[in-house]
Amino acid sequence: ADEDEGVILKKIEALEKSEEIELEDLQKEAVVRAVMNGITVITGGPGTGKTTIINMIIRYFELEGLSISLAAPTGRAAKRMTEATGAEASTIQRMLHLSVSDSDDKGFYYATNEDNPIESDVVIIDEMSMVDLPLFNALLKAIPVGVRLIMVGDTNQLPSVGPGAVLKDVISSGCFTVVSLKKIFRQAELSDIVVNAHKINEGRYPVLDNKSRDFFFLERDNVEHILNNIIHLIREKLPKYVGARPGDIQVLTPMRKGSLGVEALNPILQRYLNPADSSKREYEVRDAIFREGDKVMQIKNNYRLEWEIKSKYGIPIDKGLGIFNGDMGIITEIDTFNETLTVIYDGMRSVVYPFSGLDEIEHAYAVTIHKSQGSEYPAVIIPLLSGPRMLFNRNLLYTGVTRARDCVMLLGSRERIYAMIDNADEHLRYTGLAGSIKEMYG
Repeated sequence: ADEDEGVILKKIEALEKSEEIELEDLQKEAVVRAVMNGITVITGGPGTGKTTIINMIIRYFELEGLSISLAAPTGRAAKRMTEATGAEASTIQRMLHLSVSDSDDKGFYYATNEDNPIESDVVIIDEMSMVDLPLFNALLKAIPVGVRLIMVGDTNQLPSVGPGAVLKDVISSGCFTVVSLKKIFRQAELSDIVVNAHKINEGRYPVLDNKSRDFFFLERDNVEHILNNIIHLIREKLPKYVGARPGDIQVLTPMRKGSLGVEALNPILQRYLNPADSSKREYEVRDAIFREGDKVMQIKNNYRLEWEIKSKYGIPIDKGLGIFNGDMGIITEIDTFNETLTVIYDGMRSVVYPFSGLDEIEHAYAVTIHKSQGSEYPAVIIPLLSGPRMLFNRNLLYTGVTRARDCVMLLGSRERIYAMIDNADEHLRYTGLAGSIKEMYG
């Protein structure tokens, strides 16, 4: 039964006491809206309290005896959601039971659909800015009338890799309840990553004086110096500083081409971070050498690729389908006899590639900022020296900076960073979703 706002607020206040959490008024408003509406959008940048709201919504519905499904568009984002909420989150594809089909043109279908819908009472989707149109279409088909849908995301991130601008369109249609979080929380104000991300988003310049504890800038005007600095930072400085392994520190760059693009950086970083060794098997394909211990990324959606999770004793405990564009992992074994290469994604899912399927992965010591969407790394290094103006925009810098949990290191030209912040041009996507929603809701 629909409850009035006063009753819901009393329940939220009781939860605040029992969970020892104090919500701001707008956070309470977000929880109330999520309870009272069938569709709710919660949007905001880093440090604005989205996770706290998701946690409170989960606790509220649990107390009401409702079942909840949590999902995100990528394995990494789902893993982060699980860690942040303590509740099991999956990828949207997994929640929809992605299945192989030989009769379907696409080669796959979702077993959870309009004929076999989701059985939960509440569906919460995080990192909604990464959801493209085909996935959103499949998700909506699987949600029956009466199930609440709560979408959480940051509209200032880059749009999804696939087609559409779903989150922006759902909001701009004006047909649904949207709670927009602007305020940075007290604990987040201590992070210059969060403070500077908001400055960048507002078109203001961050202070680049290196008096910060988590946001640094090294002014360098030559590629050779930048490369030497990157290697030194990953091997020596940053692992100790952020308490992480060198392999967890991510180089992000705006471009694929150029002397500081992905294609030039990866072979150099591989040579220093995972050098050739008689104990490591390797396999050469195209212009690359894959080596055991290499950091790699899946570069296209493969809905039919099988993965499994094994216990520490090597016994399979879970399996499923699908490795997606942007998923990152480590090569653990190269078997030249059987011509296979094994990658473990997200520290869990093991995938065996035949040598003939290696065009789907590439080295990931450096990745484009576009491909890093939805991921979080202990530290990121972003070289910014020269490149095409249209690529170097505010949106891109904001997305790169917000990938870092503990430390951002910018290297290169101060003028280039300022020019990126001044360049508010986004690659506009011409989409019809907002118009279609308006027509339907009249």
